[in-house]
This record gives sequence, C-alpha cells and structure tokens, in this order.
Amino acid sequence: ILTVPRHKFVSDQTLDQAYYNVPLPIGFGQTISQPYIVAIMTDLLKLSGASKVLEIGTGSGYQAAVLSKLAEHVYSIEIIDTLSIQAKQRFKQLAYDNITTKIADGYYGWKQYAPFDGIIVTAAGSHIPHALIEQLKPGGRMIIPVGSNFMTQQLLLITKNLQGQIQTRHILPVRFV
Repeated sequence: ILTVPRHKFVSDQTLDQAYYNVPLPIGFGQTISQPYIVAIMTDLLKLSGASKVLEIGTGSGYQAAVLSKLAEHVYSIEIIDTLSIQAKQRFKQLAYDNITTKIADGYYGWKQYAPFDGIIVTAAGSHIPHALIEQLKPGGRMIIPVGSNFMTQQLLLITKNLQGQIQTRHILPVRFV
C-alpha cells in the first residue's frame, strides 16, 4: 500500500483527503475504499508473485494497483464504462502493465482467464455469485462483501480446498456500495 500513490486514484475535489483512512467518492455513486479495508482484503487473499487475481469493481483502480504489486496479473471488471476507461488510462500513465480491464457486469466473472488464485469483490451483493465460485481455483481464496444497502453487510472469506469444497468465514461487518 505504501508504494501505490493513492492521491492519483481520487478526484481533485478530495485530493486533500487522499491519505485519510476513509472511503472517498469517485463519482457515479461509487467510492474508493478506505486503505484499512483495502489492506485487510488484500492480505486475506494470501497472494504470491505468481498469482492470477480477478477483481470485480475496478472503480478508480486503486485496489487493482495494490494487487498488481503482489500478483503476476490482475483482471479487473467494471460495469460503469467511464470509471473503467479512466482507470485504464490511469494504469497506463502509472505503468501498471500487469492489469487487464474490461467493461462488463462482474457477476459473471471472467471465464476466459479462469481459474483464479484469488477473487476480490469491491461492491456488495445479496449473495455469492455461483460463477465466481466456479472460477476460483482449487486452493484459491475469494473475499466478498455480502448484504444489502439497508442491512449490515459481512465481509466473507471464501476458500476452495484442493478437492473443490467451499468454506466460508465471516471476517467483519462492512459497508460497501
């Protein structure tokens, strides 16, 4: 996290708050997550330099940039085209050349590049999408916030053992868009 310039991933309006431990608006009703949550979610993936990671919800690109320092390649999906285009430009300007982006609904994952060693979801859903579980490699880990906007969401760690069995662990209550 110390090597990723968070100020390059926030809007001009929130530049003075770039290094506060708070989520910040990035437009389109979306936010950049607070550094504490980025750190927890990243750490829980237990990545190696050879890891292939899928991120659902590129946003400004900050989480993908952090992941790119720890993984061989990051595949990131964003449903809002303007945010995806801006993040892709940011990655190019900052020389994050091991991140591939796509404009799509991340609910279905990115089967073309599956299976993934790690999957990180940066927007809450009502449940864990089956497609993401299928695209998680045996021995892989997924971190995902689950719950609605009007209830406490839970950050869940999903692990798939080498036999393909799934285990779920509640990490902490969170609030995601």
